[in-house]
Amino acid sequence: MSNFDFSVFSFDLLKGFVASGLAFSLQLTVIAMLGGILLGTVLALMRLSGLKLLEIPARIYVDGLRSIPLVMVILWVYLLIPLFLGRPIGKEVSAIVTFTIFEAAYYSEIMRAGIQSISRGQVFAGQAMGLSYAQNMRYVILPQAFRNMLPVLLTQTIVLFQDTSLVYAIGAYDLLHGFETLGKNYGRPVETYLAAAVVYFVICFSLSTVVKRLQKKIAIIR
Repeated sequence: MSNFDFSVFSFDLLKGFVASGLAFSLQLTVIAMLGGILLGTVLALMRLSGLKLLEIPARIYVDGLRSIPLVMVILWVYLLIPLFLGRPIGKEVSAIVTFTIFEAAYYSEIMRAGIQSISRGQVFAGQAMGLSYAQNMRYVILPQAFRNMLPVLLTQTIVLFQDTSLVYAIGAYDLLHGFETLGKNYGRPVETYLAAAVVYFVICFSLSTVVKRLQKKIAIIR
C-alpha cells in the first residue's frame, strides 16, 4: 500500500475526468431501463397473446438476445447500423440503442412472470365488467404486475448499470473510461481502477439496499 498514490483524486481532476463519464453511465441506465421496460412489456404481451403470429417473433427476439453476449451486440449495433444508414450514429447513441433492445429481452421475461403471477380471477373479473383485453391489461393486470415485479425490475436495472462499463468496446466515455483516462494521464492506473471499483460498489450496494427495503414494504402491502 505504501506504493499507492491517491493524490490524483482531487476534486478538480475527478470533476474533469470522471463526472462526465458518471453522467453518461447514469443517463444510459435510465434511458435503457425505461425503453427496455416499455419494449419488454410489449414483448411479454406478445408472448402471452396466444397468437402464433405475435408469440413466435417475440420468443425468437427474447431467446436470441438472451443467448448472445452483450459486448457482441454492442459491436454489432455500432458497426452494422452505420452500414445500413450510410452514416455513423455516434458511440453514445449506439450504446443507448444497444442497451435498450438488449435489456428489453430481460425485462420481458420479468414482466411475463409478473403478468402470469396475477390470479386468473382478476382477469375473469375484468371480463365480467365488460373490459376488453387491452383495457383489462391496462387497468387491472399490468398495474398489479408492475407492483409485484418492481423489486426484480430494479435489481435488473442495477445489473444494467454495472454492464454499462462494457461500452469501452466502442470507446464511449462512461464512468470506467473516465477513471481509466485519469489513471493513464497521471500514471496511476492501479489506483484509479481501485477507485472505480469502490464507486461501482457504493452505487450498486446503495441501490440494492433501497430495493430490499422496497421489497419489504411491498410484502407488507400484500
